Amino acid sequence: MNKKLIKIYQEIEKNRNSKVLAYVTGDRVNMETQIASDVVDIFGKHLETIGKTKKITLILYTLGGDTMATWNIVNLIREYCDELEIVVPRKARSSGTIMCLGANEIILTHQSTLGPIDPSINSPLGTKVKLNNQEITLPTSVESVKGYFNLAKKELGIKSSKDLIQAFIKLSDTLNPLLIGDVYRRQGQIKMIANKLLDYQNCTKKKKQSIVDFLCSDSGSHDYTISYTEAKQLGLNVFLADDTLNNLVNQWYDIISEELLLKTPYNPLMELAQQNEKSYEYIRVILDSISYGREQFVSKGTLQKIIMQIGVPNIQVNDNRIFEGWEKDVKK
Repeated sequence: MNKKLIKIYQEIEKNRNSKVLAYVTGDRVNMETQIASDVVDIFGKHLETIGKTKKITLILYTLGGDTMATWNIVNLIREYCDELEIVVPRKARSSGTIMCLGANEIILTHQSTLGPIDPSINSPLGTKVKLNNQEITLPTSVESVKGYFNLAKKELGIKSSKDLIQAFIKLSDTLNPLLIGDVYRRQGQIKMIANKLLDYQNCTKKKKQSIVDFLCSDSGSHDYTISYTEAKQLGLNVFLADDTLNNLVNQWYDIISEELLLKTPYNPLMELAQQNEKSYEYIRVILDSISYGREQFVSKGTLQKIIMQIGVPNIQVNDNRIFEGWEKDVKK
């Protein structure tokens, strides 16, 4: 692990009087990753090395992922500490926001954003479309389904049960009814999880309901971003990072951004440039702690340029991926 990062983690531990974990799921364009269940055991390795402690500071950067993995991670961390705080240098959206709800305190900067937690489901039963001659399955959002019926009732003035049933039948021509049911089941599950996690923030029942309603529905769009000021107004137990911590997490983000190439979209043809073949190794997810070091999810392989001479010359790139998974970083 980068020596500069270790020094930053040491300074943050001193600043927060805690033990630090840093979890990043990269959002590099065309190399995006998400929170997933495979990271739970990796968290366990770090936490066993840290041991039971009074306070853990989790530095979190993610656009979201699997809800149940999120629930598992938060509960696992809390088994090893009396107090959990989550620091968000830039983004903790979707399931990342759910993780934040399980913290006693959420530390944000002026650049930090949280987001709605309404569910979207990637399922083989989802709507299929063709993109670049390839069939892909679109994620299904509960808010999109609700928006369809709100349009029918409020904008088109459909009120009778018979007409609403017809609207549902029409929808089921596009979406599998089992998928529609699963979307609503997931929403109920997310609301239950959010309510349980908000207990750590000592919210009143009324305040919890207001927060959950906004994050699940009232924000209107999954792309909606919530800054420090709005998070405070919403009633979350958020605090603004002091100058020292703000400076440290900005340094941390610059290093992480460079290591994971977050600002450089992945384009195989651009990667090759003038070369015909190139080996690659990309870090896509990291989990750091001073005690354990770094475990990282990496993709390794070889890019090979292929020139098709039939008709108009066409350049294609063959991606021979030889490894994709977690490994311990042994670099000093």
